[in-house]
Amino acid sequence: IEIEIFEEGTMEKLLIAEGDKVPVGTVIAIINPAAGSAETKKEIRVKASPLAKRMAAGSNIDLSLIKGTGPEGAITKDDVEKAIVKHDEPEKPETPKKIVEKTIEAKKEKTASFNKTIRDAIAAAMSKSNREIPHYYLEKMINMSNAMEWLQETNLKRPIQKRLLPISLLVKAVAQSLKDVPELNAVWENGLQLKNEINIGFVVALRTGGIVIPTIQQAAIKTIDEIMEALNDIIPRAKALKLRSSELSNTTITMTNLGEGSADKVFGVIYPPQVAIIGFGSVLEQPIAENGMIGIRPVVYVTLAGDHRATDGLSGSRFLDALNNYLQKPEIW
Repeated sequence: IEIEIFEEGTMEKLLIAEGDKVPVGTVIAIINPAAGSAETKKEIRVKASPLAKRMAAGSNIDLSLIKGTGPEGAITKDDVEKAIVKHDEPEKPETPKKIVEKTIEAKKEKTASFNKTIRDAIAAAMSKSNREIPHYYLEKMINMSNAMEWLQETNLKRPIQKRLLPISLLVKAVAQSLKDVPELNAVWENGLQLKNEINIGFVVALRTGGIVIPTIQQAAIKTIDEIMEALNDIIPRAKALKLRSSELSNTTITMTNLGEGSADKVFGVIYPPQVAIIGFGSVLEQPIAENGMIGIRPVVYVTLAGDHRATDGLSGSRFLDALNNYLQKPEIW
């Protein structure tokens, strides 16, 4: 990654060797802006005795860092001797407790910094979305009986480690539906640009607050098992702030699932330059009329927020219909 410098100067000291891995925010070099400037600052004059100057030069001590105790703040022989002792004194090894405390504190600072960066980025994107994107919203109630029964029967045949969660079914159904309605799998950048790959971003809440949106790449060509494996891998790393940059880019559409016991419906705000976001509420037990009879069934309210510059209500309705059809017949995927 190239780092652009906006001040003139010369490289005074490199603090990190090539190939070293360091945390984000680590100082890697010292640049002296005065050395490259036409109006060079005057050299700082340090008041010190000749003997003190010779001693400091012989021991590679920077006199400008020493506070003098002589007349008018002049640096004396004793001042330099103290500086030499301090310079040569080996650092005391840190206790295990101190190392753990420093590690925890560093992680807290890193997490706080990362969260602020994420929040600032999302805030900027949402402000841009509200300002520039003409949203339209559609909603559909989907009967999840077939999907939940299929999921239960499938999981009974599997070990616990291989069992599927409902989110994997929803991601796969969204990917299948986008193949039928490709105009929603697009971005708006100088006009509508359809995307061939279906890369689905999904919202993950962080333990310390805020959200992050990792991406399942090529979701349309993945099986439900492969999607579940990807979720099991990405979600813990997202919560631990250990995502790779490739897992946060190239998203073509976003979905948000609030999970069980949360809001019945969620109305999302499109994340630009994408042109749609899909929201899944909690699975609820509700009465449904079927063939003249009323029964209690598990249902989910699905919402679609679309960019009216790119698509319209007809495209959105076609997508929700396709999503409903796929969730009624998960066994044929």
